[in-house]
Amino acid sequence: MNASTGQTRVGLTVPGQSGAGSGEPVLPEFRASWWETGLRARAETRLLGVFTSLPGLVAKAVRVAWRADRWRTATATAATLVSGAMAAFGLLATQRVLIQLFAGGPTPDRVRAALPALTLLAVATAIRGGLGMATGYALNGLTPRVHQAVERQLFEHTTAVELAAFDDEAFAEGMERATRGTEAAIELVQNTMNLFAGVVSLLAVTVAVVAINPLLLLALLVATVPTGYAALRAGHERFKSYLASSTRRRRQWVLQTLMAERKSAAELRTYGLRQFLLGLYDRVMGAQVAVELGVARRVTTTTSIGAAVGGVALTGVYVLLGVLLLDGRIPLAAAATCVVAVQAAQRALTVLTFQIDRVYASGQFFNEYVKFLGAADAYLPAPARDNGLPPGRLVELGVHGVTLQYLDRDRPAVDDLTLTIRAGQTVALVGENGSGKSTLAAMIAGLRRPTGGHITWNGRPLADFDTAQLLGQIAVVLQDHHKWPFSATTNIAMGDIDTDAHPPRVETAAGLAAAHEMIRELPHGYDTLLDRTFKDGQDLSGGQWQRITAARGFYRDAPLLIMDEPSSALDPRAEDALFQALRSRQGDKTTILITHRLANVTHADRIYVMHEGALEQAGTHAELIAAGGRYAELFTLQAAGYQPDL
Repeated sequence: MNASTGQTRVGLTVPGQSGAGSGEPVLPEFRASWWETGLRARAETRLLGVFTSLPGLVAKAVRVAWRADRWRTATATAATLVSGAMAAFGLLATQRVLIQLFAGGPTPDRVRAALPALTLLAVATAIRGGLGMATGYALNGLTPRVHQAVERQLFEHTTAVELAAFDDEAFAEGMERATRGTEAAIELVQNTMNLFAGVVSLLAVTVAVVAINPLLLLALLVATVPTGYAALRAGHERFKSYLASSTRRRRQWVLQTLMAERKSAAELRTYGLRQFLLGLYDRVMGAQVAVELGVARRVTTTTSIGAAVGGVALTGVYVLLGVLLLDGRIPLAAAATCVVAVQAAQRALTVLTFQIDRVYASGQFFNEYVKFLGAADAYLPAPARDNGLPPGRLVELGVHGVTLQYLDRDRPAVDDLTLTIRAGQTVALVGENGSGKSTLAAMIAGLRRPTGGHITWNGRPLADFDTAQLLGQIAVVLQDHHKWPFSATTNIAMGDIDTDAHPPRVETAAGLAAAHEMIRELPHGYDTLLDRTFKDGQDLSGGQWQRITAARGFYRDAPLLIMDEPSSALDPRAEDALFQALRSRQGDKTTILITHRLANVTHADRIYVMHEGALEQAGTHAELIAAGGRYAELFTLQAAGYQPDL
């Protein structure tokens, strides 16, 4: 990174290594970030393009606000319009006041003559103040409603799409951008309202000036346009520089996280990384400060030139007013009113130019949100055939020539696999890493759709059934489980979310997962919050979390239980208790077990050995050991680890 030019090299290198670019990259180049979308669009768009895009963005803002709260949207709009009318009326009243004050005669008489106009001016000012309060009240109430409406619509999509959507990198990036959509919608609505207020104020001043004398409109334009154009150019320069510095800011954020986060604190001290990271930080910030100073110089130059041109133009306005006064074309009161109008117009134009940039940038973020919702629709589950039949209690589960091909993989994760599972059986899926066990289990659970073949429940394809009712017949204990930030009771009772948490049932499920005693030892027992982010929250070890997850599966008490590596982090006693509970289901409910600890599957009614997505062997433990092959080889390797050296 070059501090003098602000250019970004491919990556920062380890301090102390020789060579400008020969060192090992420490912070390599970042991908383009989602939050740069609006800024990039603004920086790359010329001013004419910004103005042509404004009508569409304003229309979107109005639609969002109208759907969220019609009454408050209408109130804010009407109040802004009437406030603008009062501003124009106020200028005209000001002129009338000045006419009376500049007229001939004794001062008391002139003041008395000006009182009616002064009263009207006071009334107009009071009305504008009241309307300002009404607008603020409406916008303050509109903001949370827009937030709720937009955010809920996003979550309605993210919670409904199929699991495969999260494998699509474009979907994941789109969702990351869309998360900014809630704030963008609020900003777009607020900025549009402010833009509208600025336009109304400027129009009000224009109407008042034309009513006084049409020639003064030219003077108004000459006095305000140069400053307004300079403000837009300066804003454009800020956007360009902000975008150009985005990589440095992201590097800075990464370094700040590394130096101030609990996760990295131990290794930072163990390996003495303090000076190394501070050195990287100094290099990043040195370049950033240099760039920001350059931007400050350019922006100051632009605004200074605009101010100078505007000052010259304003001088010309005053000269024009003097000429018109000397020629008797306008009265002194009109000239004085024009001076007031020019100042009001400059204030309105300042607001206007600032809001134009903000509406455009927030509008680009909101466009990303809208595009994501459209993309998410493609991942919504297909409606069930036959009006969504209830699945009924499991008798037989069939996997018929099932294949699943991930988009980014050359080889199918599961390849033309066929097997049958009957009610009451305990079935084990075993094999080496990457053999397709978890993918097959996800398809059986209805979380993924096969790209080939089909799965049946009691002889009917899964697609025939109502999705919610089908999932209610299946409990899944995932290897990569989520640590839900709720109490221990809620974490377990989430297994059957449609019913109220029943403490005896929760404790029974926890006992089956060897979690009951562990939970009772927590500070608040089953009411303990399992997240240290919150007050009085507690964190659990990996093995303890695994017990909570298993208890959630037992709580559901479903006809089909799928357990993916349920004991990988458990101690021997907890593991033994868990598999004792699983064996108690045998003959009554169906269990599909995925594990690398083959000693735990010797009791299974059927063991399916998978390799590279295909079914390689099937049988009982005794049959597979007698047959030799992959299962016998893996089992012997594990068993050898428990044999003493002879």
